[in-house]
Amino acid sequence: MDEKGESVHLQAVSDPAESSSPIPAKEDSDEDYDPHLHRQLPKPTNNMETLVHLLKCSLGTGILAMPQAFARAGLVTGIIATVLVGVLVTHCLHVLVRAQYAACKRRRVPQLSYPEAAASALGGGPAALRRAARPAALAVDVFLVVYQLGICCVYIVFIADNIKKVVDPYYDMDVEVHMLIILGPLIAFNLIPSLKMLAPFSALANVMTFVGLGIIVYYLLAGKKPEAQGEALDLWGSAETFPLFFGTVLFALTAVGVVIALENNMKTPKAFGSPCGVLNTGMTIIVILYVAVGAIGYIFCVSKCSDSITLDLPKGDPLATSVIVMFAVAIFISYCLHCYVPVEVLWRGYVLPRVQRSAPARRRLCEFALRVALCLLTFVLAAAVPRLGLFISLFGALCLSALGICFPALMELCVNFPRRASAARSVLFGKDILLFIIGIVGLVAGTYTALVSIVRSFQPVAEEVPRA
Repeated sequence: MDEKGESVHLQAVSDPAESSSPIPAKEDSDEDYDPHLHRQLPKPTNNMETLVHLLKCSLGTGILAMPQAFARAGLVTGIIATVLVGVLVTHCLHVLVRAQYAACKRRRVPQLSYPEAAASALGGGPAALRRAARPAALAVDVFLVVYQLGICCVYIVFIADNIKKVVDPYYDMDVEVHMLIILGPLIAFNLIPSLKMLAPFSALANVMTFVGLGIIVYYLLAGKKPEAQGEALDLWGSAETFPLFFGTVLFALTAVGVVIALENNMKTPKAFGSPCGVLNTGMTIIVILYVAVGAIGYIFCVSKCSDSITLDLPKGDPLATSVIVMFAVAIFISYCLHCYVPVEVLWRGYVLPRVQRSAPARRRLCEFALRVALCLLTFVLAAAVPRLGLFISLFGALCLSALGICFPALMELCVNFPRRASAARSVLFGKDILLFIIGIVGLVAGTYTALVSIVRSFQPVAEEVPRA
């Protein structure tokens, strides 16, 4: 992601303490106020730039995990379910953008971040939900921070797994050792305070990602993985592993942390959610890519799919090795960009107000300490549970079910809370309640299944020790 894309990302988070005021009752006077016309943007993005940012935010480690997701769901079920989840996610993103616009209109402000929009929407909803306005903003911040740190954990595991695949023929070391080796460079890179300094590295990461994907597709179309020769494809999967598939697809498809920020930073924001606008176009491309990589990757590997498709490329092949190295470098750079987000949320919203009166040197030291602490936290979590695929499923189900489905449904219900009931609004409320239930079921089932699978993944190791 380039500097502009990442700076847009950071607009999606804010201090919940500033966003808990209820929506004023101005239903009659807000009709003449269009938030889009009052936005003052120094460097707004055009439609194509916004589309590129949306694609970049959604094309990361998630797409490399899609073949394993299909192995858990079955080929036919995986294709159908990915399309359906894509439609669900796209609809919920539209709901989120509309609810944010309605909240801006009622408060008569040009734009709001996700936490601010959530607090404002609930503050103008049913009386039972108005008390939840401030907790809702805090919850959005918590889920955003947990999700971004979860991505960083996934990235550490991904980098270590792929480096291990490259160097194993020469030095066979545990994956945790590789994590420890990259920890120092990660901390040093994460101490860079300016996104402007990271912009050239981000551009390099973009090139590596797209070139690497092209080469991976070439390998997947060339034939089957040797270990999968003669193995029959599972077309329908099982209900037991489907929640893991759901969490992985949510993690892969949902760019909820940046959607409001992207729309807020557009030169023509009305084009974002139009029928043939940026969101629908981008999500269509993303779903097609994910279905294609998931399906052909599963046909290539069958049940022998690794957590990342890069780990299934031929060993010793120079071109395959170059792809692994490219993705490892690209994800290394992306780690620092993603870790920048929770640093900004925690620093500006929670730490800086407590050290504001300190000397500049002390403030800078506190900021560096926060950056190092978050980096160490993600390292400890990744080393404790070095299971890339299960990490992806866990954070997808836990955070994105809430951020991508539950909160948008609640926000739409609240901003359309009727002073005069109507049949159309009753249908809308029924739909939002159904979406909220789907999100809760996905959160609970996906999180539970991922946690159980993580525990089970360690059991064979524990059982082998006594036998030895």
